[in-house]
Amino acid sequence: MKKISLTLAIAAALASTGCASIVSDSSYPVAISSNPSGAQFTITDKSGRTVHSGTTPNTVILESGAGFFSGEDYTITYNKEGYGKQTARLKAGIDGWYFGNLLIGGLIGMLIVDPATGAMYKLPNTVTTTLTDNAQANGDAVSLKIITVDQLSTADREQLQAIN
Repeated sequence: MKKISLTLAIAAALASTGCASIVSDSSYPVAISSNPSGAQFTITDKSGRTVHSGTTPNTVILESGAGFFSGEDYTITYNKEGYGKQTARLKAGIDGWYFGNLLIGGLIGMLIVDPATGAMYKLPNTVTTTLTDNAQANGDAVSLKIITVDQLSTADREQLQAIN
């Protein structure tokens, strides 16, 4: 009888909690980097609220959930002198541990606990963005490329004019 009671108590405990909230977390460290480093960045959540700012490289702690059954989406804006402004998206995805609720019979965990705590979502570990310098960002920029005659196509060679 004691074994049955203990088994029922364990089953009730597991059923009343969420698998992802036990094994996983609802906030994650995310490494923010840029190429080149030293860029200023600002992170805003999907409601437009600034949640963090700093200089790359940096690691920030971000919440994966934005409410009941709602994963968080972040926009990271990078700025560095001499480079064009860049933005990157950071989107929460479903945490694989969330489906562990199916295996242990945690209907309450699947429908209430994990969605309410944000533990059903997970964020990527890193976000890296390559910044484009202003000369490359400006499509109208004039550039000079020096080549030899043998690198020209036949059609281009026919258009050459001798300079005295």
